[in-house]
Amino acid sequence: MPVAKNTPPPANRRPRKPSDVLELIAACVGIHPAAEQRECEEIEWLESLPRAASIRVRRHTCDCQPVVYELCQAGGLMFVRRYDRSDGVLIEESEWLRPPAAEHLWTRILLGQAR
Repeated sequence: MPVAKNTPPPANRRPRKPSDVLELIAACVGIHPAAEQRECEEIEWLESLPRAASIRVRRHTCDCQPVVYELCQAGGLMFVRRYDRSDGVLIEESEWLRPPAAEHLWTRILLGQAR
């Protein structure tokens, strides 16, 4: 099937106009992290390495942002994976933590208290 030449790029890759932003807000159903707070804790992001045969994504933020976070679980531990698509794609992970500590880190990321 031929592809139309005037097909617009995906919504997350085209420049946004004010009307686009309002449409995007109405269309987004995912979680959006709060803006970084003044005394935001800096998370030590580590290179993403294959450490488990399978990883379950428990929660994730909305894909409309250039930085997307996932709360992941594997082997009884949890961690936060970060995709930074502002210049290519950079995939990093927090340290692997026990579930209560990882849930706390996830909450702080969503509240803008950690990045």
